[in-house]
Amino acid sequence: MRTCLLSSLLLLLGESSGYSLWDAQKAARSLVSPNQSLFRPPMTMLQRDTIQMPSTTPMVPFKPPGSDYAQFIDIESAMYRDRTMFIAKYIDDQAANSIISIMLYLRNESPRSPISMYFNVPGANLRPALAIYDLMQNTKKNCEIQTVNLALTAGMGSILCAAGTKGQRSALPNARFLLHRTGMDQVFRGQATDIALEVKNLKQANDRMEQELALLTGQPVDRIQQDLKRDFYLFADEAVQYGLIDQVLLPSPRKRAARGQEANLGAFEGEEEQRYQSGDQQQKDGGWGSRQQPPGTNNNNNRDDDDEPKIAKG
Repeated sequence: MRTCLLSSLLLLLGESSGYSLWDAQKAARSLVSPNQSLFRPPMTMLQRDTIQMPSTTPMVPFKPPGSDYAQFIDIESAMYRDRTMFIAKYIDDQAANSIISIMLYLRNESPRSPISMYFNVPGANLRPALAIYDLMQNTKKNCEIQTVNLALTAGMGSILCAAGTKGQRSALPNARFLLHRTGMDQVFRGQATDIALEVKNLKQANDRMEQELALLTGQPVDRIQQDLKRDFYLFADEAVQYGLIDQVLLPSPRKRAARGQEANLGAFEGEEEQRYQSGDQQQKDGGWGSRQQPPGTNNNNNRDDDDEPKIAKG
């Protein structure tokens, strides 16, 4: 009905222009769809955007020495003042320059104070990461470098985590390491001879990386070359056995931070063997994730706490 009405109107209006009835019907069909009203505009569906966390750097209060008032600074700057570095991005040339500049500043500020580095690195370019590695090797001669793998360190990120001071290289229980040989950072174009030289140079850099990894872990170069033929994953306890790190930070079941004190990431339990690796010892003494208490511990004694559970002191 609506199409016929529009066709008649268009035919009357287009008589002077030479339009035919067929042209009028075709124009009416293009103007009116079966699901659209003549006098009501089409309804549009509104879609709410996904709620996301703020992408800006968090700000924390900081009171400068000798000042009566505190000011807000970004959390990374506050961590740098505590000589703590949190590396949680892909390490390219720009990221490497930033890390190197921060380390040089911390060395100049206090050459013998320890530096803590927390890693969650999805990967790294070979040459920029080797520059950070050389600086870490030079820095740890005077001050300790404490490294911790929080979640995943891949490629050169694993080697940087293993480049800390011996005895100060740690990881969380569920952290993983990924070792593999590194390829070209970007597409290389040029003559065939230049491409061959670039490939040869990259192979020499990978061989140098394998030799450094052998020095860090104590493994022979032949075994490292065999392991790095494919992606080589290591969990935290396997990385200790491989020599990549020295200890796994485990939460103690009988340790609780008192009020007004800081709660650290955990404590390394056991010297030669991880507590959660031996089944008999774990059932006897309790390990990671266990709430067992050693024999002779009585919760009714030393009732000097008002809240539950009681703090096991000693």
